[in-house]
Amino acid sequence: MHRTYGLATFLNMRHTLPFAPQFYVTAPQSCPYLDDRQERKLFTSLQIDDAQILNDKLSKQGFRRSQNVLYRPSCVECAACMSARIRVDDFKPTTTQRRIERKNSGLERFMRSPWATEEQYDLFKTYLSHRHSNGGMADMDVFEFAAMIEETPIKTRVIEYYDGDKLIACCLTDVLDDGLSLVYSFFDPSYEKLSLGTYVILNQIALAREIGLPYVYLGYWVPGSRKMGYKRKFSALEIFRVNQWTPLKEDDSYSNELHPMNTLPIAEQVANLSLPSR
Repeated sequence: MHRTYGLATFLNMRHTLPFAPQFYVTAPQSCPYLDDRQERKLFTSLQIDDAQILNDKLSKQGFRRSQNVLYRPSCVECAACMSARIRVDDFKPTTTQRRIERKNSGLERFMRSPWATEEQYDLFKTYLSHRHSNGGMADMDVFEFAAMIEETPIKTRVIEYYDGDKLIACCLTDVLDDGLSLVYSFFDPSYEKLSLGTYVILNQIALAREIGLPYVYLGYWVPGSRKMGYKRKFSALEIFRVNQWTPLKEDDSYSNELHPMNTLPIAEQVANLSLPSR
């Protein structure tokens, strides 16, 4: 039997659970990607002792991290959300992407420990007010922002980009055993001509190459969602679909149509997961 809880209830779990992770399902709520749909998530808590190995293992199976929770979409009748990652060695920038790299060549990059600053928060609020004023994060206060940055039980870095002495872009990045996972990025909208959103991804690809990691995880790609459409612009992109990673095709064969057989029962989803062993 599986109980339904709100995801926020578990974002600050501190009690000790057995190593075999316990999985839960969130209550349905409005989908942030497709209109008139409800989203539901399968999720588990990250324990301090085994957080890194569990995060590494489940990230390869379409999960994402939010503070000390790992989650994956498990929507009734809908399977549109697919985890996406870039194969670093096979990535080839387009002419436009090379131009963006040149335009941003003067920026300085700093890699910090996950510690929130007022400068980051000011940039974050400016970004949200221009890009996502009606989104679920628009009302996030400084304490919630600090929790997003600092409450991580795994190896995480805050990667900052400066134009002179001004912070203009920031990316919260998890370091996995096989890649970099972009948890959340934000930037100064007044620098629109620099295409900072694209540049941050390009720079993360370069960083993964520098440290010998084969993938950059981008979160979810959703066919039919304009918010997620930019991810198709990156070559060597693959998606996690039907329990395996496959290259994203160039055609439009991916569907976001509703169907009652799209989602397996929760018990079967959990049984099909590959979990780490001690």
